[in-house]
Amino acid sequence: MLKRTIGIAVASMTMMAVYAQKNVPLVYGEENTGKNFKAPAMPGYNDLRECRTLTNPFEWSNGKGKVKKFKQWERRRNEIAAEIQHYGIGVKPTVDRSQVKAWMNGDTVFVDVTVNGETLHLSSTIRYPKGGQAPYPLMIGTSNISLPRQMFDSRNIATMTFHEKQVNDYGQFGRHHERGEHNFDRLYPNLSENGAYSEWAWGLSRLLDGLEILGEAKTKIDMKHIGVTGCSYAGKMALMCGAFDERVALTIAQEPGGGGAAAWRVSKTLGEVESLERTDYHWFKESMRTTFSGDSLYRMPYDHHELCALVCPRALLMLGNPDYKWLADEAGYVSMNAARKVWEYFGIADRIGYSIVDGHGHCQLPQSQYPEVEAFIDKFLLGKDADTKNVQVAPMFKDKVDLSKWIKF
Repeated sequence: MLKRTIGIAVASMTMMAVYAQKNVPLVYGEENTGKNFKAPAMPGYNDLRECRTLTNPFEWSNGKGKVKKFKQWERRRNEIAAEIQHYGIGVKPTVDRSQVKAWMNGDTVFVDVTVNGETLHLSSTIRYPKGGQAPYPLMIGTSNISLPRQMFDSRNIATMTFHEKQVNDYGQFGRHHERGEHNFDRLYPNLSENGAYSEWAWGLSRLLDGLEILGEAKTKIDMKHIGVTGCSYAGKMALMCGAFDERVALTIAQEPGGGGAAAWRVSKTLGEVESLERTDYHWFKESMRTTFSGDSLYRMPYDHHELCALVCPRALLMLGNPDYKWLADEAGYVSMNAARKVWEYFGIADRIGYSIVDGHGHCQLPQSQYPEVEAFIDKFLLGKDADTKNVQVAPMFKDKVDLSKWIKF
């Protein structure tokens, strides 16, 4: 009798997963489906609850109840996004379509965004495949695409680069302006406390606006199959851009390190890695460091497993490289397992994966990671029946890191 009961339960779960696959969208046609939900009140430090494990992504911000149905996720997602902006990266302002103009010259897309009488110019050249048929899927590289080009060329996927310095000229190398002096700040002088990641996410969304305005007939791009990827600090950027724009069907965050997929709480325990106190604060709000340093971190009302969860129900793949300790990949491993519970709850766990593999250079994809990356590209940019059901590769951490210490939900 027990065996039969278990069998019925398994069959029921399988049916729920099939139902979820059919009814949970793979991508959306707008930047933020939760834009009409009012953001929750943002407590001051003394009113924040202490949490020494990873925060519960299903719990409403006011602590009263949890998400139970997928239709509630839109509201909860908007709560998480509001918290990350308020405490971590700064505001990603909304833009009315009337403020955006777009045109093409050859294969180059130009986008002008005018706010408060100031105009910011964006441009990027689309690299079209030699074969296939339009409209083409598109992979956008934040700063660059470090994944092997043949992965896209051989699949007739178009590519383009989001030139982040057009929005915020801060870069890891060379001279740059300071906070409050960037092109973005001309449009939004009241947001001078912003970190670069909110501004870069805003910029990529405006590039997508431009593609939408122009339409598939002009761009030859399939807006339902847009991907974004980047590596290292641009891996963080790709994650932020994918998390904060629901028109992105696939996000591949390559070696994003601390402040990307890695949870701040876990990174704090790992020694000399990129942590909340040891990161580049051009990227984040200065107030995050002053508010949440030391044990104050445990009052932060979110962590970066919830940043990852913002991508849900769309597809997310995180690639790690534990040869570079600074990347805090153990924290990324914990965080991705925590985030995965959101996709699992909605019966769509095949839309999230991670592959953490050593033995290769920074931002150099080894052959051993090709299968995971190609499967996600095939399934979520090409619509093929690729197997992404159990992409959880981390031999150095699996069964060695105690996930139950951090994940209590």
